[in-house]
Amino acid sequence: MGLVRAQDSTHRWPGGPYRLKPSIDIPLGVGGAALDIYNFGQIGKKNPTSLAKLQSLQISDLDWFDRWAVHPYSHSVDKASYIPFYVAMPAPLIVFAIDSRMRKDYWKLTYMYGEAMILTGVLYTSAVHWASRLRPLTYESSSPIAERTSANSRNSFFAGHVALVGTSFFFIAQAYADYHPESHYKWAFYTGAAAITGLTGYLRNRAGEHFPTDVALGAVVGVASGLLTPMLHRTKSVKKLSVP
Repeated sequence: MGLVRAQDSTHRWPGGPYRLKPSIDIPLGVGGAALDIYNFGQIGKKNPTSLAKLQSLQISDLDWFDRWAVHPYSHSVDKASYIPFYVAMPAPLIVFAIDSRMRKDYWKLTYMYGEAMILTGVLYTSAVHWASRLRPLTYESSSPIAERTSANSRNSFFAGHVALVGTSFFFIAQAYADYHPESHYKWAFYTGAAAITGLTGYLRNRAGEHFPTDVALGAVVGVASGLLTPMLHRTKSVKKLSVP
């Protein structure tokens, strides 16, 4: 009975643990989405990589911390890296609907999740728009020439798949912790989020799509966006409760 009372008491704050401020959240969401669309348009205008450029590439010109992780393009690994990517996008929406406490704030959480994704998108699309770092696969002559010369071969910086997966799953972990402060399983959500983000980064590197530095920055952006978005929307009444 004591456990039940402690669990029930965690959801007594009015309106849940988060609060939206329309005067701030709406302009940020709309402005961020508009910037994402603009950046994607500019990314689509990039020129293919020329054969002359490919012939001039030397792995020895790379920094040592990226040089060791250059891999040729792998279609099978690239395809596998899309599994966590596609799972990540709807995952929070499913969790919000299943969890009884989160379900009461479904639309609020959905908007916040959208904000987190938009923030990640702004950082990612801006980086890819203004930087034209060649992917690791371009340094390997065994990679298909179509992959090496495509305009997409210039979009290595930084790892967008990793950032998106990190945003999604760390958002889930933080939201669960705030809605279930008494839970002894919060660590499992954070650990799971870290594991699937790390796996995505590993696959993107092995596929020849990103350097370790691209993966690391993508992870930092994703984790930060996934954690900070819920934290910045917390109400002052949110308190960590322990089970007696």
